[in-house]
Amino acid sequence: MSINFKKISIIIPVYNEQKTIINILDKVKLAKVGILEQEIIIVNDGSTDKTSQILDNLNDPQVRILTHKKNQGKGSALKTGFSSSTGDIILIQDADLEYDPADYRDLVKPILEGKADIVYGSRFIGDKPHRVLYFWHYAANKFITLMTDMFANLNLTDVETCYKAFTRDVLDKIDLKENRFGFEIEFTIKAARLKKRFYEIGISYTGRTYEEGKKIKARDGLRALWCIIKYRF
Repeated sequence: MSINFKKISIIIPVYNEQKTIINILDKVKLAKVGILEQEIIIVNDGSTDKTSQILDNLNDPQVRILTHKKNQGKGSALKTGFSSSTGDIILIQDADLEYDPADYRDLVKPILEGKADIVYGSRFIGDKPHRVLYFWHYAANKFITLMTDMFANLNLTDVETCYKAFTRDVLDKIDLKENRFGFEIEFTIKAARLKKRFYEIGISYTGRTYEEGKKIKARDGLRALWCIIKYRF
C-alpha cells in the first residue's frame, strides 16, 4: 500500500432512503480498505420522508452529515460532499443498497498500487452476481457509455456506475457544474481531457425496481447525451 494515501473519503448522497440508510451505513463502516482512515460524509439532499429524522438521531462520531434544505440532485449533493472532504482518495456510495461496500478493496486497489488515478466499478464485467432487471435501462446505459467513450476516447463499459473512486488530485483539477445525474458524464469527460489513468473492475449489483425506489428517469438519459456534447466541446 502506498504511504502517500492515508485517508479515504466516502461520499453518500441521500434522498428519501429511510428504508436503507442505516443498513448501508453499517456496511460502509465495515468495509475497511487496508489501513486507510475512513471519512464518511452523508449529504441529505432535501429528503421529505423519515430520512432526515433518522440522520438527526444518528449521533455517530464516524459520520459527518451535511444537509440541503431542498432537493437539488445527486450532482449537487456530491459537490457539497466533495467540498467538505479531506481524504486522499474519494469514493462515491449510493444509499440504496444497489452497490455493495464489500467491493471497496478491489475498487481502490489500482489506486493504492499507483496504477490508476480513477477506478470505475462496472456492472457489466467480471463474475460477481447481478440482479436481472430492465432491458431498456441496459440498452440506454450501453448507448450512453458508447457515446461517452467515442467523445472521450476511452473504452469504459459502464459510465453511469455509481462506484467511482479517484484521487484528490483528480478532484482538485475538475470544476463540476452538473446538479443531477449528468455528473457521471461531466466527470468522465473532464477527467479524460486531463489524461488521467482510468481502470475498471467488476462489481456486484443488486438493482432496484421503480416500486422499490429507483429514481433515475428518461430525462436523465437525454441530459446525459446533451452533456456528452456540452463537455466534450
